[in-house]
Amino acid sequence: MPSKTVVDPIDAKILTALTAEPRATVIALADATGLSRNTVQARLSKLEQRGVLHSFERRIDPSALGYPLTAYILTNVAQRKLSQIAAALDGVPEVVEVHGLSGVTDLLVHVVARDADDLYRIAGRILDIDGVEQTTTSLVMRQLLDYRLTPLLAQITKSP
Repeated sequence: MPSKTVVDPIDAKILTALTAEPRATVIALADATGLSRNTVQARLSKLEQRGVLHSFERRIDPSALGYPLTAYILTNVAQRKLSQIAAALDGVPEVVEVHGLSGVTDLLVHVVARDADDLYRIAGRILDIDGVEQTTTSLVMRQLLDYRLTPLLAQITKSP
């Protein structure tokens, strides 16, 4: 999949500061990066326009909402029904993320559940979606690394 944009070292510096302090103002980002406020503002605007920056949403621990179990449901589907399946998955509140895959599995469905019985119900609901042919559920036992991009930003910042 080709990249839609390339982040240069200056952008990476701004994004690193933004990652460290997501609520930072443009002035605070300028101070943290040693760049002018106008440069930071212009760069942020371009990053937003190019789709580099996604919408801002605080990451909430699902267990605080009563969903301590996390699982991935590997899903095989009828390809011709993919858009209807995606719409149906969007209607399942416990589905927090869905990725289309290449290889032997079509979809990777990230779900949260209250307990094992709830996970069984959710997996059954997904299996009942028209066009879903087979599922395999894997329970997350422990998260070893959280989602991160800071090491990639550091690598770009160090680029010549």
